[in-house]
Amino acid sequence: MAKTFTVDEVAKHTSENDCWVIIHDKVYDITKFLADHPGGKKILLKNAGIDATEKFDSFHNAAVLEKIGSKFLIGAVGSAEDEVDTDDIEDVNPLMVGANPFGDMVPYGDPMWYQDWYSPYYDESHRAVRKAVREFVDTEVIPYCHEWDEAKKLPRELYIKAAKAGILAGCVSEIADPSLIPYKMPGGIEYEKFDAFHRMIVLDELSRCASGGVTWGLIGGLGIGIGPIIHFASAELQQKIIPACLSGTKNICLCITEPTGGSDVANLVTEAKDMGDHFLVNGEKKWITNGVFADFFTVAVRTGDKGFGGISFLLIERDMPGVTTRQMQCSGVWSSGTAYVTFEDVKVPKANVIGQVNHGFKYIMTNFNPERVGCIIQANRFARVCIEECMKYGNKRKTFGKKLVDHPVIRNKLAHMIRQVEATHCWLESLVYQTRHMPAEIQALRLGGPIALCKAQATQTFEYCAREAAQIFGGLSYTRGGQGEKVERLYREVRAFAIPGGSEEIMLDLGMRQSFKVGQFLGAKM
Repeated sequence: MAKTFTVDEVAKHTSENDCWVIIHDKVYDITKFLADHPGGKKILLKNAGIDATEKFDSFHNAAVLEKIGSKFLIGAVGSAEDEVDTDDIEDVNPLMVGANPFGDMVPYGDPMWYQDWYSPYYDESHRAVRKAVREFVDTEVIPYCHEWDEAKKLPRELYIKAAKAGILAGCVSEIADPSLIPYKMPGGIEYEKFDAFHRMIVLDELSRCASGGVTWGLIGGLGIGIGPIIHFASAELQQKIIPACLSGTKNICLCITEPTGGSDVANLVTEAKDMGDHFLVNGEKKWITNGVFADFFTVAVRTGDKGFGGISFLLIERDMPGVTTRQMQCSGVWSSGTAYVTFEDVKVPKANVIGQVNHGFKYIMTNFNPERVGCIIQANRFARVCIEECMKYGNKRKTFGKKLVDHPVIRNKLAHMIRQVEATHCWLESLVYQTRHMPAEIQALRLGGPIALCKAQATQTFEYCAREAAQIFGGLSYTRGGQGEKVERLYREVRAFAIPGGSEEIMLDLGMRQSFKVGQFLGAKM
């Protein structure tokens, strides 16, 4: 049981050699932190022995207490009478009778089903996954995002922890052989019962970290690079790749985009020349997520004639001579290891062919839908984070004598952010439901267009919300770190979602072309 102190007791500790402070009803002994405080020790001494919650909230975000404050936490404000077990005491809210809400209850800070709105999509197993992933993200990820972003690198132990928590396996396609999965799934859910909505929750909760660098660095290359292995590779390749990547000891990436083009996949030029018992690969790939530190490269190459009929997939390994990577300096997603990859006379054994030779374009198209759904999930949660951060900041920041949220212009901004995020989320849920029930062989055609349109919707919503959040935060959104850390970072990362996986322009056009094609097939009277 945590030790309690009265306010009068805390007030006795106000010297440079004995400095305590109260923040959010918790007591911290910050004596050893005085010399390390970025703002100098005088400001801390000025607030020694008192409740400094308002001052703290004016200059810091909550992650500071999680990461740094925990080292100096010694107890809580209270009295002897407070030291009783209050687990059985509840305040009854008539609005929530019979409900089981989850999270901080910030309006629209989470999807509506978190407040126990009725939904046909979720049951107790989904709630268990939600709880498990949130606990992991709150303790192992959010407090360190800024540090990792600045370092442009994620620590290896994060991959191991995420693997053991089931997060890596929870963010990839369904695997036919569960014995290849090294750890249990989040929430203890049996793998056979782990559905598309469980996977959506894992990625959505992970995206609460408000860092594309972290989400892409942890599961970006994995999610898209391992898909062709799961669905089309030989049993030998699956045994070699899947357990290693899902245990967090190895990394994989997808190599399609080239310096000469991205969306025009059918005209890629990286060549794999048939040399009898192996292919000789020469070419370059660009903007490859996780390429800096990947051990395995799922590479689209040209093995045949021009056009989509001459493309194959090869599994290239980092230790094969002729493979080099270098980090690219991008606007955002810094810790995701975006790379320029060069293949020079790389000998790839034919056992490393994924699927059939010259069938690679089909595999690429099959991979696009899951990749784009992943982009939608991340972009819309990032937009939702912008709403949540603005709600919290707007309720403590005052201008012209009143809170920001009491200004009609701010409420108008929030309202437009909310309506777009909620609409996008409903569309996303509908699409995920289709992936659960629609026959796999027709999903590329039937869902390709709607998913493309929804991706454009999600990324434009993200851009809108990031801009409005930056306006609400003002100068704080222009500074790396501090209260506006999440907003500043997300505003920088908008383009990383609006362009990769199919640019908005390509998505919008694809959505319409697919709509006409499907409509004509179904006998639409147009």
